[in-house]
Amino acid sequence: MVSETNIRARYSETDQMGVIYHANYLNWFEIGRTEFFRKLGKDYRELEEENVLLPVIDVGCKYIKAAKYDDEIIIKTKLVKLKGVRLEFNYEIIRKEDNVLLAEGYTKHAFVDKQLKPINFRKKYKDIWNKLKEVLE
Repeated sequence: MVSETNIRARYSETDQMGVIYHANYLNWFEIGRTEFFRKLGKDYRELEEENVLLPVIDVGCKYIKAAKYDDEIIIKTKLVKLKGVRLEFNYEIIRKEDNVLLAEGYTKHAFVDKQLKPINFRKKYKDIWNKLKEVLE
């Protein structure tokens, strides 16, 4: 499953040159990931209420073309790895107007509790684990 989320680049996300500041792409990854879980039927808030956190343990982004103020952006998010206490997402940031790939990246996460101790998510949340396995690319 590839989850698509549409946003519009805001002025506050730009640098002095009117280009989207590089760190904001990581925020866009988070938006894509949050919507991915929402489309799966389990949003981040519900996970946190059930004592499940997903801290980022590794992140990478390759910048290809600049996004600019007011561009309509498509964030494509897909789950590419799910093993033990870890999961990994890949992202594509695309300008909607001309379908140009602007950036691509990944985030790696761990399933932990509020004390940041790893949890056996598969055992504790079998229904969500199975949904994740179904949409794994």
